[in-house]
Amino acid sequence: MRIHAFQGLVPPPALAPEVACVPYDVVNATEAAALAAGKPRTLLRVDRAEIDLPKETNPYSDAVYAKALETFSKMQREGTLNREAGPSLYVYEQQMGVHRQRGIVAVCHVDDYDANLIKKHEKTRPDKEDDRTRLIDTLSANTGPVFLTYRDDAAITALVNTKTTETPVHDFTAPDGIRHAAWRVPGGTEWVKAFERVRCLYIADGHHRAASAARVARLRRSRNPQHTGNEDYNWFLCVLFPASELKILPYNRLVVDLNGLAPVDFLAKVKETFGLEENAAPSPAAVGHVSMYLGKKWYGLRMKPAPDADPVSRLDVQVLQDKLLAPVLGIADVRTSKRIDFVGGIRGPGELVKRVDADGGVAFSMFPVTLNQLMDISDAGQIMPPKSTWFEPKLRSGLFVHTF
Repeated sequence: MRIHAFQGLVPPPALAPEVACVPYDVVNATEAAALAAGKPRTLLRVDRAEIDLPKETNPYSDAVYAKALETFSKMQREGTLNREAGPSLYVYEQQMGVHRQRGIVAVCHVDDYDANLIKKHEKTRPDKEDDRTRLIDTLSANTGPVFLTYRDDAAITALVNTKTTETPVHDFTAPDGIRHAAWRVPGGTEWVKAFERVRCLYIADGHHRAASAARVARLRRSRNPQHTGNEDYNWFLCVLFPASELKILPYNRLVVDLNGLAPVDFLAKVKETFGLEENAAPSPAAVGHVSMYLGKKWYGLRMKPAPDADPVSRLDVQVLQDKLLAPVLGIADVRTSKRIDFVGGIRGPGELVKRVDADGGVAFSMFPVTLNQLMDISDAGQIMPPKSTWFEPKLRSGLFVHTF
């Protein structure tokens, strides 16, 4: 793989806790406005510029992108974001409780994305992709990094271990309790060479940001008759983590009703297919196990894919979909059905209990998809089922900005 150092924009250390913000797509406009309250320098005012416009403003209107550019330019004029003295890579460490993950901040080449050396596992939505494409093109910048992973490499890990013994340039704990630290690596030549041994990268999170960056590169190439391939618009901002350090949480399912079945009849149908263990633990202990909450009781189910199943069909979420959600509960398409909701594992099984006890229906607590499963699906050129993975902690935007 080819990675590259970049001469980006960074906040002064004293301002980093305010500038850094959650990814644009994990909050709605109301939540973004609440997080930005009292924080005039947060990058949310660029990534979600509609929060500084009247509430009735269409989030995809010309005014939103103009406001984003106005705010982004102001942040540079006022010293909220400053240009680095020279090209650098960074080590970015996040700590959530006892879990720690350390990634390398760099730019990757869009040709590697287009050639599928940077592998995908998710479809993108046209409206979200169009939005980020327009924002990136308007700003001439990648404000939010793409979250990538790679199979562990001992030499890269050794470089990270050595670097993180030094004093970081950023080190703060966000309001959600997650610690963020960063170390600058000027030049980064040795690191760039180390990544030449890495055969491919995998998108963990940020498919829309990656697809949009590639689209912007194509636009800029079409506008530039002297295009060489070395221009900064050919590169996009990423953080690259070794797979062993990442933590995937489950993405749980909640169906609002039993599709007209009485609970006893529903349980009978479940038992026919999966078997049924009463008084199961709320969180399943291994791949192939699902915990189901119904009528104030937890049940244990066993997922049994066909021996010759492909990597997607072997996933617990897909077996559940094919053998229970679709044929029994009538959820034919989880992307469009209004009868199913998805609850990120960060909320825990207690959220499922609360909602089923209050509103009825049935909930399924899943075991997390593994990194090996994700990589196998990406290697096979397949697409993960919707709402299959929840990576935590989330990357903060604003600590590093790549411009072109």
